[in-house]
This record gives sequence, structure tokens and C-alpha cells, in this order.
Amino acid sequence: MADSYSFDVVSDFDRQELVNTVDQVRRDVAQRYDLKDSGTEIELEEATLTITTASDMTLQAVEDVLRQKATKRNLSLKIFDFQTPEAVGGNRVKQEVQLRKGLSQEIAKKLSKVVRDELKKVTVSIQGDSLRVTGKSKDDLQAAIQLLKAQEADLEVPLQFQNYR
Repeated sequence: MADSYSFDVVSDFDRQELVNTVDQVRRDVAQRYDLKDSGTEIELEEATLTITTASDMTLQAVEDVLRQKATKRNLSLKIFDFQTPEAVGGNRVKQEVQLRKGLSQEIAKKLSKVVRDELKKVTVSIQGDSLRVTGKSKDDLQAAIQLLKAQEADLEVPLQFQNYR
């Protein structure tokens, strides 16, 4: 029997679900009467999503469609960091959407401190863009997961728990 158990806390999203979501949004935009002639372009890169469209109003509609489709595909809306729209040539509007992935150093430190202050029987270590929580008892780890889930509402990133062993 193992003498200690652990799990990792990460912030990630399913890339394929995001690709499928963007494809659905493109189809929706091409078919919707109010968006059909807006010339909307949606480009997905590694860490960003770029929306270029005719006006602020159509941009808002495309954002709404993106949020709806992402929710239906079980993607957290916290992965989208909408930047301020900027005007580009020809009366068009462009908006960058940063895709949040990984725990930043400050979020990792905050979560680590919360767990250390509340639960004395587990140890927390920051490993790059994730946290590793280790303890002697699975019950202690379950308590740590519940504590972190309660903290998630205050964070701007979604949390997942992996490698529970």
C-alpha cells in the first residue's frame, strides 16, 4: 500500500472541443440572417482567437454565439479573456480573445497558501503552471479538493484535478 497520495491542480481546456466550438460558431454566423453579410472572420491560433467583423453590434452577437456554443460543449467561459475591440480599416472591428491555460504564479501561490492555512496534513508544491497536493490520507486530499473547488468562484481560471493516486 502506498504511504502517500497526491493529485495535480491544473487549468486547462480540451483543445478539440474548442476547435469544434469555433467551427460551430462559423457555421452559425454564416447561416444567421443578421450576421450572414457581416463578413465575419474567426481565426483560432495556439493561444488566441481573433474575431474580425463589420460592427460592434455584430461583434457582440458573435461573442454571444461563442459563449453559447462553448457552454454546450462543456468548456468553461473562464478560458476566454476578451480584450478590448479595436477598429481596423474599412469600418471593421477586430477583437483578440486570449485563451487562458495554466495557473499563473500568483494564482498558484494564492491557492497554495489557502490549502496550507486550512489543511495541516497536506503539502502543496508549485510545479510550473500546476500545483501538486500530497497527503498521507485520501480523505485529506478530498478535503483539499473541496477547499479548492470553493475557491474557484473567485478565480479567473477554471480548475481541474488530475493524476489522483
